[in-house]
Amino acid sequence: MANYVKISGFLGACITGVVHFLTDLRKAPALAEEAGYGDLPKLPKPKPTLIPIMKIAPAIGWGPGQKPTPAPGFKVSFFAENLDHPRWVYELPNGDILVAETAGPPWPAGIFSLRWWAMGFVMVRAGAGVKSANRITLLRDADGDGVAEVKVPFLENLYSPFGMALVGDQLYVANADALVRFPYVAGATRIDAPPVKVCDLPSGRNHHWTKSLVANKEGTKLYVGVGSNSNVAEFGMEEEVDRAAILEVDIATGTRRVFAGGLRNPVGMDWNPFTGELWTSVNERDEIGDDLVPDYMTSVKEGAFYGWPYCYYDKIVDERVKPQRPDLVAASLKPDYALGSHTASLGLTFVDDDRFGARFTHGAFIGQHGSWNRNPPSGYRVIFVPFQEGKPSGPPEEILGNFRVDGKALGRPVGVIVDQRGGLLCVDDVGDCIWRVSAA
Repeated sequence: MANYVKISGFLGACITGVVHFLTDLRKAPALAEEAGYGDLPKLPKPKPTLIPIMKIAPAIGWGPGQKPTPAPGFKVSFFAENLDHPRWVYELPNGDILVAETAGPPWPAGIFSLRWWAMGFVMVRAGAGVKSANRITLLRDADGDGVAEVKVPFLENLYSPFGMALVGDQLYVANADALVRFPYVAGATRIDAPPVKVCDLPSGRNHHWTKSLVANKEGTKLYVGVGSNSNVAEFGMEEEVDRAAILEVDIATGTRRVFAGGLRNPVGMDWNPFTGELWTSVNERDEIGDDLVPDYMTSVKEGAFYGWPYCYYDKIVDERVKPQRPDLVAASLKPDYALGSHTASLGLTFVDDDRFGARFTHGAFIGQHGSWNRNPPSGYRVIFVPFQEGKPSGPPEEILGNFRVDGKALGRPVGVIVDQRGGLLCVDDVGDCIWRVSAA
């Protein structure tokens, strides 16, 4: 077995090395990264590739005294350090912060793909191929100085947990395979009660395993973001049932339905404070060029279809998908705002007050995890997109940058939330920390 692991690792390293070398021989993208942003992004002709583009920023973490760079007028500090691959974050009513220390579940037995096997080595180099702690940790900043002095295990023995939502006295957690709930008492620092299953969630191959979660303000519905099981349905649409979608779960009965579909990998979700609409950030498809297809954020209409896998943006057909569905292409909606190609825009949170200054009163913060498949790389930052009357109203502005330096990833932003004390919390899964950004 040990020899098999060594050989497997050696072959994987060789494959990724060759692909990386071939990627470096290619010409740079025809478009600047900024061309893939806004309500009218530039969309060149697709350039399908037999070998995925790979331009990996090796994950090395932060050295002593190193930090990401905040925009002028902001400052950044550690809110919490020495976490175990933190990914998502949630604030309880008393100000306690919950962070999911998590990674993808084991690959199911009997399912193998040479392509995804090779890509697994890419993810390791990019900092994602780690064993899941399967834990939610509680962080408490009791003295209000912007640093959590309490860090304790809150929920353990979960299954690749991600999204969290408190409704009444019940804390809901979206594991990779099921939505579960636990009783919560205000101020508690640990829950030992066993989970109660609310409903199953699509699992199996779990190419996109994260399950984000938000509740409506009435506390009657939960919304779960479920990513696709593939790039463009190469394993068949039978594996995509209730995937590439936001599911609506009735809290009282546990019944679920597709609220909106055609969203390849909807991750961040938040309620637009001006319109009351649900918004999501979506990771789009790969392997048709450095400048396709832009990730995006969009309002989510009930019953709507947003194109995946049959088309993207304004009904542009993806010829790789067979058979096609012209009826769904015709019915697909155009996303509201592009967030750049391959930026891996994950976290999404709205702000609707002046805590960060007049220029940042209305808009959304987005955590861009960063590309592994664009040459040159894109993302690796936290941006702010201004809104006016509930809609994006201008170009993005970098709020926290320099996560990638000299071709290496010191950190990679994931979840972002605006906390009750006036700061922006940014989860960094390569830095194993949470950064707190506030007005200087």
